[in-house]
Amino acid sequence: MSLLELTGVTKRFGAFCALSDVNLAIARGEVHCLLGENGAGKSTLCNLIFGVHHADNGELFFDDRPWCPQAPSDALQHGIAMVHQHFSLVPDMSVLENLMLGRARPILKPAALRERALKLAAEYGLELDPDAIVERLSVGERQRVEIVKCLLANPRLLVLDEPTAVLPPAEVAALLAVCRQFAQSGRSVLLVTHKLAEIAEVAGRITVLRHGRVVESVPAANADMQALVRSMVGREVKSEDPVLAATLGIVEETPEAGANDAPTAPLTSSAMSMVHATHATPARRHAGAGAAALEVEGLSFRDATGVMRVDDVTLSVRCGEILGVAGVEGNGQVELEALLAGLATPDAGRIRIGGIDVTGRPPAEVTAAGAAIVPEDRHAVACINALSIAENLCLHTLATYSRFGWLDRTRMKRDAAALMQAFDVRAMGPDVPIGSLSGGNQQKAVLARELSLDPLVFLLASQPSRGLDVGAVEGVFRRIRTAKSQGLGVLLITSDLSELIAMSDRVVVLYRGRIVGEMDADPANREAIGAMMSGHEHA
Repeated sequence: MSLLELTGVTKRFGAFCALSDVNLAIARGEVHCLLGENGAGKSTLCNLIFGVHHADNGELFFDDRPWCPQAPSDALQHGIAMVHQHFSLVPDMSVLENLMLGRARPILKPAALRERALKLAAEYGLELDPDAIVERLSVGERQRVEIVKCLLANPRLLVLDEPTAVLPPAEVAALLAVCRQFAQSGRSVLLVTHKLAEIAEVAGRITVLRHGRVVESVPAANADMQALVRSMVGREVKSEDPVLAATLGIVEETPEAGANDAPTAPLTSSAMSMVHATHATPARRHAGAGAAALEVEGLSFRDATGVMRVDDVTLSVRCGEILGVAGVEGNGQVELEALLAGLATPDAGRIRIGGIDVTGRPPAEVTAAGAAIVPEDRHAVACINALSIAENLCLHTLATYSRFGWLDRTRMKRDAAALMQAFDVRAMGPDVPIGSLSGGNQQKAVLARELSLDPLVFLLASQPSRGLDVGAVEGVFRRIRTAKSQGLGVLLITSDLSELIAMSDRVVVLYRGRIVGEMDADPANREAIGAMMSGHEHA
């Protein structure tokens, strides 16, 4: 018997049809997994169930009754809770204050809520500090707060929109255990994820959306993972790529790092005209294979509370190599990224990019030295969501479009359209606000802007595949490999150890702000790297 059922549901946004004639049934006691590329309509469907949007056509039933929530508060009152893909926390409030929001009663009892939240966090293996200020938390730590906030509602249906995208492996396992526990207690879970290995572990049924339509819905026991991937993207996806294999979980062995480094097609001359550079002349853009693209010496940083977040870090990245940074979230990765991008000033140490000292320099000077930055939080740091795609793509080069104080927007749009085509950024056109794009298309747009810089020596890519679908992951990592093959030094920060080993030449492990070891990115070293991530130094 179904707990939730959708029949012929359609949702339009103006002329765009996000969902078309969708039929979906979630059984009681079932973990129902929803697959689809970015932009397939998964988040729209979740938001319809949770009352954020309202269907234009069709019917919804919850607990055998017509379901038409007017707002998320209706959903919460009736037993539906949702963890959104993008955070809904108030940055300058504490974790406990965020947990209290929306739970007002005649008499608030913060102590009781604190105790209950800590109990839930401990039960599900989600570390939580009720007194921490949200804006000082890493992305992974913020996601834990979102999950605990959702669990506090004790829902009958748990809607999880990409909840594992920002969690390290141990916490992913804990969250999947939460899903199983919900199902075993007779409650239901709608889980949106791109990790097929996760689906194989917990799903009772799998539904695939493509272009807003249900193209497949099968019991998990009968599912063919390769067929599901074809249904998602509408084409055959090569699973022999080691990174893609790690993402999909559809092969048994990971090939050696550095395999399959064939570059993508170079940018067109039209696309590169916006930065007056060309991929055919990499010698202009780096110091030569083997030279130092990035040098970090004795880098240290304390946060506003005086806690040492980066502790005497020394590393180097050569041109033409990828150095991976492994570590469980919250061990200094966010702060290291901020220091390298010029968003924070170190307390000690030096940073050189292509031999140029950029220690404590602002982001514009870091960029001018030849650094491309793809940050962990693309929404808050890499994009200005209200501006158009064209405006975001030209942020680094606005001066080249300015004459007598006026911007040549026609040329901006033309060059942006060429970059969109070269990097497969899918949108109605360059005038569309970048905030309206799916996560994968936003990430490709950020890569397009950063990898079109001149000069270009070094690429920092932090969590580049987070929240992306299979097709987008394939495109993003191919671009990063192309950057390596063209002579850039790449520092790759990701909490996905499989991706890290598949992509990198070397791996350093960050634990409590310190580098505790370095190893070749060899699948045989996976266990040793995992041990170092837990704080055990490699001999």
